[in-house]
Amino acid sequence: MKLELKTENENYSKSIVYFLRTCFKLALIIIFCDISLKLAIISRHYQIDYNCKLLSVQKSKLNFKKLSQLSKLKNKQRIREFCREVVK
Repeated sequence: MKLELKTENENYSKSIVYFLRTCFKLALIIIFCDISLKLAIISRHYQIDYNCKLLSVQKSKLNFKKLSQLSKLKNKQRIREFCREVVK
């Protein structure tokens, strides 16, 4: 008959590894979410910049509509003033 005794060190090491693995996964999720939010902000900024430059060349209704959606401004005069500040 064979008798085996389990020590508690194995249980502690497994729980520490599990805890560290979980913390690492959560840290990666947080980092990737932060990166995606920052990329969205950068993308929005460049879209506004591009559309303002386009509006300065060609004043079409479509350009006003795009800028209105991006900047949350409804008045054409305010959009023009906003674009003057952005293009500077």
